Amino acid sequence: MYRFEDYDLIIDARSEREYAVDHIPGAINLPVVSNDEYAEVGTLHRTDKMRAYLIGVSYSLKNISRHLDTVIAGRPRHGRVLVYCFRGGKRSRLWFDALDTIGYKVDRLPGGWKGYRRWVNEQLTKLPREFSYVVLSGSTGCGKTRLLDQLEAVGAQVLNLEALASHRGSVIGAIPGTPQPTQKYFDSLLQQKLSTFSPSRPVWVEAESKKIGNVQLPEALLETMHMKGKPVCVNAPMAQRVILWREDYHHFEQDPDAFVSKLASLRSLIGGKEFEVWQEMARTRQIPELFERVMVAHYDPAYARSTRRSYPALADAPVVDLQELSPNSLRAVALALIQRFG
Repeated sequence: MYRFEDYDLIIDARSEREYAVDHIPGAINLPVVSNDEYAEVGTLHRTDKMRAYLIGVSYSLKNISRHLDTVIAGRPRHGRVLVYCFRGGKRSRLWFDALDTIGYKVDRLPGGWKGYRRWVNEQLTKLPREFSYVVLSGSTGCGKTRLLDQLEAVGAQVLNLEALASHRGSVIGAIPGTPQPTQKYFDSLLQQKLSTFSPSRPVWVEAESKKIGNVQLPEALLETMHMKGKPVCVNAPMAQRVILWREDYHHFEQDPDAFVSKLASLRSLIGGKEFEVWQEMARTRQIPELFERVMVAHYDPAYARSTRRSYPALADAPVVDLQELSPNSLRAVALALIQRFG
């Protein structure tokens, strides 16, 4: 079991490209060699190992020196530091030697990122099964995510999967200007979040499909949510749902043609005539009416079918009717739910 919270600073010594794919949450990237330098040394290593090591160490010392001046110099020396590279080899060793010489309490991560990644995968096969879940189910736009936010604000244990995935789900769920994490980094974020929960209290989560945008949920989490989760049905009036969509998807309100284009993959499901109605409503800028029609024609029946399959106890689940979706109203509902479920 890793205890990353024991460290005041975690340094990822790998290249920028490796760091972008995945890293320990909270680690800062202070590469020993840059992307281009790493590629250069790797190519040379195939034909002249000693020359490759010479160039690699030269680059490393220059880069570490720069990082020491620009990042490390201003940090207190009494804190604990963890450094890691791909396998816990030369790159983290160079950082270790520099920091140890200065006087920092520094550790190297055994096995490096590769060992860490193996541990994350192992954790995600068992850690999700340790908790009980209260699963918020309900049609799109009914305020489930906002209710989760209020539950977290009043002290509940909340697993906001869409926040971790930087995506609202479905084909229109991409958030402008916010790229999704890679699958590996999503796994890291999820493992980190799960590790903060106590099994003695329920974890509140929104019903999700297997994939949120480009990232996939671990099977252990989905199975536990589906088979052991306590579903709660969340309803809201259509007028409130349309308002929420206009707030969350304001970029589509400004460009309704792009909205309908995103929905083109649904044409075979809802039929050509219905899709043409959507196109005409977008062309004539009937935005509230378009949003409502898309929900009624596709999202509501599709969500109902999916949740009935996934949650056997849904038919007997308690129902929460949200007459309005203001923060104060949702906060009151959140407090009542915590009293009921713990």
